Amino acid sequence: MRGAPCPNILLMRPCLLRPGLHLPRCRLGQAARGSTIPAILPRAQKRTNVSLSDSKRRISVYNGNAAVSRPVSAEPLRTFSSTCANSSNAKANAPASGGHKPMTELEKRISAIPIERYRNFCIVAHIDHGKSTLSDRLLEHTGTISAGDANKQVLDKLDVERERGITVKAQTCTMIYKNPKDGLDYLLHLVDTPGHVDFRAEVTRSYASCGGALLLVDASQGVQAQTVANFHLAFAEGLTLIPVVNKIDMASADVERALDQIERAFELEPSKALRVSAKTGLGIEKILPAVIEEIPHPVGDASKPLRMLLVDSWYDTFRGVICLVRVFDGQLKAGDKIVSFATGNQYTVGEVGIQYPNQVPQTLIRAGQVGYVFFNPGMKKIQDAKIGDTFTNLGCENVVEPYPGFEEPKPMVFVAAFPTDQSNYTKLSDSIGQLVLNDRSVTLQKDSSDALGAGWRLGFLGSLHCSVFQDRLRQEHGADVIITEPSVPTKIVYSDGEEDIITNPAQFPEYDHHRLRSATLYEPVVKATIALPEDYYGRVIEILEATRGTNEGVEFFGNQVIMKYEIPAASLVDDLFGKLKGATKGYATLDYEDAGWRESDLVKMNLLVNKEPVDAIARIVHRSQAVRLGRAWVVKFKEHVSRQMFEVVIQAQAGRQIVARETLKPFRKDVLAKLHASDISRRRKLLEKQKEGRKRLRAVGNVVIEQESFQKFLSK
Repeated sequence: MRGAPCPNILLMRPCLLRPGLHLPRCRLGQAARGSTIPAILPRAQKRTNVSLSDSKRRISVYNGNAAVSRPVSAEPLRTFSSTCANSSNAKANAPASGGHKPMTELEKRISAIPIERYRNFCIVAHIDHGKSTLSDRLLEHTGTISAGDANKQVLDKLDVERERGITVKAQTCTMIYKNPKDGLDYLLHLVDTPGHVDFRAEVTRSYASCGGALLLVDASQGVQAQTVANFHLAFAEGLTLIPVVNKIDMASADVERALDQIERAFELEPSKALRVSAKTGLGIEKILPAVIEEIPHPVGDASKPLRMLLVDSWYDTFRGVICLVRVFDGQLKAGDKIVSFATGNQYTVGEVGIQYPNQVPQTLIRAGQVGYVFFNPGMKKIQDAKIGDTFTNLGCENVVEPYPGFEEPKPMVFVAAFPTDQSNYTKLSDSIGQLVLNDRSVTLQKDSSDALGAGWRLGFLGSLHCSVFQDRLRQEHGADVIITEPSVPTKIVYSDGEEDIITNPAQFPEYDHHRLRSATLYEPVVKATIALPEDYYGRVIEILEATRGTNEGVEFFGNQVIMKYEIPAASLVDDLFGKLKGATKGYATLDYEDAGWRESDLVKMNLLVNKEPVDAIARIVHRSQAVRLGRAWVVKFKEHVSRQMFEVVIQAQAGRQIVARETLKPFRKDVLAKLHASDISRRRKLLEKQKEGRKRLRAVGNVVIEQESFQKFLSK
């Protein structure tokens, strides 16, 4: 017999009471006073009886013959309030343990540290100056990881990073350090940043979560281009900089020269510079005390409504999008309801934690901390995680001021990617999609080619970024792909004021297009900073002038020269860095930043095979470079095309002009082989007949160009 609905119990769903009924979804804290609820667990040795009265509420747990009484809170469970005041008060009054799980020793140590003993800092330097190695030593010094020879690039998670010895993506880690000066624990948050110019956006985002930076300089190389660029970025953000001279144990180290360059280039006090060797651990013990003394602690109030900045994100197959966040005010724990300022989407927090150095779940993260968070249900699209977005409690949107955010990095280099076998298109599409999920700086759109089939048009931050992406495709997904020559975008301004930006050279209007005749063409330019020894100054000047560069200043620091040039972005993808390295025996360094557009005399280059254009091989170049590039194209393409039964003409066309030509001779049948002592007229007749046959064959014959030929031609 069914009973009446229970009037004294607030359940998550309506229920009916009858003898022996088990109420698995009944919330004990919402039961009304003066009633008794028997809850019987079938097939279990443990059962729970709850007796509630006006004066005292206790829960008795029976396990066999033993009984233990525990007090139950007399206050009903609170529901989430949509008002900002109630939600912030509830967060402030909530117990640190979450009320359901004991705190770990790590959580207890962190909860005992006030925000005045927090320090957030990053390591910035030129590529290969020892940032990742220094991070390894700091993790060992604080006891975050155990010391050992296996600790090489601990924070670098990608295979390509370990293989190349570079950092591609900024990595974070939380450390607890006991300061020997006062014997107190300090919570340190470290960010290891990339050193290559292509990944400057990672460095900029890292600055938002930090209050200071270690400016690392290689004692054997001195101040280089990326060192200068990182200094200016950090200075603009108002970060406190601590100069550190690394690799002092090397035989070629010149510490005094490095200190002199630091003083002259950055106006930093040489006496405050730390001298270390990250490889051997020499001087490492001086770094963290200097961080505590020099870098200010973050400012925030845990009792205020949540104000949280999204610094980075990555995609997990099982959890969805995982966000790396910096909490400025308030606190965050599992179950909180938050809202995004950028998208307006609402989320329920599933888990919060810190990188230690791997993901370690925490009960909550507070103002001043940097940690990770994912949602339940999870965030499905990486596009919803907009870097620089601000999150707050649901209902607090009108109270909390959003963070200004970041400037999205713009692709500088575009390539087309095609599968080596069109039957692998679907598999390759899934692989590229997975990589794009974790690299938001890559732009992706579908493309097609008559010669190579269906593919994609990809945009990258630079040539190294493109190369790393290709390596990750091969290593992580086992995918082989044909990558066309890198190109830069071109802007066309027509006579009626309409603008069009072309990223695919095949879509550039032909020379006889009526609108193109009166249009103005623009190419992207960059402001480049080149650092090199003075001995190679003359050679570098010649290279930069040949790339149509404009000199904007030269500074001398002892034997070191820093040159500032405005150069076309197309020169960067034409292996400018390799030319500089070759001219200076590897000593030159290059850094650049976007400088807008410049009017230029551009022309579309096509490769013709028997007067038919090959759409996979097209490029927009300056007219002065057309002859040189056309000659290189036809010579290289001739090496990779198979001979035919007829003559094959390979031409390079710039606009309406043919600037280079190569001819591939046909196979020739010896039609005179069966003639021995025949008349000369007979011989002529056979040769003329063969010539006429070749003309007909050339008129109807199609040149067969295999995939391998494109692959070899497009490879460096």
